[in-house]
Amino acid sequence: MKICISADHGGFELKKIIIEHIKSLGLNVDDLNDTEYDPEDDYPDTTKLVAKSISKNEHDKGIVLCGSGVGASVVANKFKNVRAAICHDTYSASQGVEHDDMNIICLGGRIIGDALAKEIVEEFLKAEFQTEERFERRKDKITEIEDKNFNKDE
Repeated sequence: MKICISADHGGFELKKIIIEHIKSLGLNVDDLNDTEYDPEDDYPDTTKLVAKSISKNEHDKGIVLCGSGVGASVVANKFKNVRAAICHDTYSASQGVEHDDMNIICLGGRIIGDALAKEIVEEFLKAEFQTEERFERRKDKITEIEDKNFNKDE
């Protein structure tokens, strides 16, 4: 599994903790933005790095952080083939993948603590999309909406 991550200034410290946790699980993660704190960075710029990569199938799962997770979620969902959501609990992190094929998780660096963030990320990474008919049907409907609203050649 190819994993990528990015964060603006509001999620920068938590990003470092999450990267170390992912590595402790024996997984690799690509940090797509600054390795040094930049108080002037903006979540649209940092989030689009992960969203573009997921949209182009360069990575399988992405993690984006900003202060609340809200801005990152808004930006990520502007990209075709991206299914992103804010998840500040473990159930949503796994269920979002299992039922909705969520491929980007959005976290608020100013909202949740380190220990919970690690648990949430772990659930997100180990979850797999369930191919039951009802989940496939719903995913197909999402794809249909995307095809109507996005340029297919993007």
